[in-house]
Amino acid sequence: MPDTTAEAVEPVETVETVESGETTEAAGTAEAARATGTARTTGTAEDSRGDPAADRKRKPAGDRKPAALRKPAPARRGPADPVKALMHRHRELCERAVDPLEIAAGLEAHGVTERTAVRFRHRDVFSLAEELYARVPRGEAGPRPAADSGAEARAGVRALTVRDVLPALLPGAVAVLAAVAFHFTSDGARIGVGAAGALGLLGALTYGLRRGPLRVAGRTVRFAGLWVGWLLADAVAGSGLLEQLVDGGPHGPWPVTPGPLVGLALAVAPAAWIAQLFSVQARRRLGTSRGLEEFAAGVRPVLVATITLYAAVLTAVLALTGLLVAVDLVPAVALGLLLFLARLLTVHGFPTSAATGVGAAAAVEVLALVTVVGGRLPGCAFLARPAEAAVEAWGSGSVPALACGTAALGLLVHATVALSRASAHST
Repeated sequence: MPDTTAEAVEPVETVETVESGETTEAAGTAEAARATGTARTTGTAEDSRGDPAADRKRKPAGDRKPAALRKPAPARRGPADPVKALMHRHRELCERAVDPLEIAAGLEAHGVTERTAVRFRHRDVFSLAEELYARVPRGEAGPRPAADSGAEARAGVRALTVRDVLPALLPGAVAVLAAVAFHFTSDGARIGVGAAGALGLLGALTYGLRRGPLRVAGRTVRFAGLWVGWLLADAVAGSGLLEQLVDGGPHGPWPVTPGPLVGLALAVAPAAWIAQLFSVQARRRLGTSRGLEEFAAGVRPVLVATITLYAAVLTAVLALTGLLVAVDLVPAVALGLLLFLARLLTVHGFPTSAATGVGAAAAVEVLALVTVVGGRLPGCAFLARPAEAAVEAWGSGSVPALACGTAALGLLVHATVALSRASAHST
């Protein structure tokens, strides 16, 4: 009597195998087992799972989908919102910014370039900054209304006139009073007047430079003030001392000329006004530019015009001062330009570069005095030859003129690069 129990059970096993997610080969294996009278469906299905190559060979052709109906593999894509990560990374910058310009300047300071902006699907950093400004909430404060650039520049100059002109004029007033008192005194009284005038001028400069566009808000470098003090002292008494040292002295008290110090103190007010004008014009360029390169190309002529204007004003002030007291014009102009460039760089966030330029000039002046004295030692006459040659050829004022002029030229080259960045005008 034939065994019908196996035949009745085998279809059930085949259905259960297919429904439980086994490969289609399990059904073909069940048919082979039914033909031979052996129920080995489960074992064959497990073997097919362990051999993918055999599974592909034995898979029925009817179960294969045509190439046109196959679902393509998903393409690897980047984040749907690439700006979101950047927004979270610079959220604090975006929240405190009053306009997109500050965000653009901050992004540039963090190394975001035009090429980086393209990766965030923007044509330039300014466009990227505009999106960040629009997406980051700032409470109730809304975007700053766009103002006319010319009106903004005039408003900046008027604000300087109202708030900062008196502190900027104070150093000049103190210097003039001290020079007059120094001129009408002699001997011991002159020394006391000179010391009192120096202290008064120091206090006036400190007060005037802590207000207005020349303030630096703690961005100074240690010992930078000492180097500036040395340069100013050398402008008053250094040339006379160097001349006597070259002649084998000193032969008693050397001459003191307060004229350069008076002229430089009077030039503080024009320096503050010109620095304010440069800041306003740079911000104006920042508002109209559509890229970092465009901004840099537009602000460099403004910087050159600013330095040229201050050089002309400084020369005029020193020349007028020379009508009353003696002033060696060339070294005084070189020193004034050096100090102005150093202060401008410090105000815009580059105090180390400014201190380096000032310190280099002071070091050259000190070295000139030291080498002249050191040349008197046996076998060391060669040390004094450079300073002696300069004094004999161009006068004792040539050493500070060369030292300050070279340092000022170096700072000017650095400023054309540093101050043409948007990040230098973010505050």
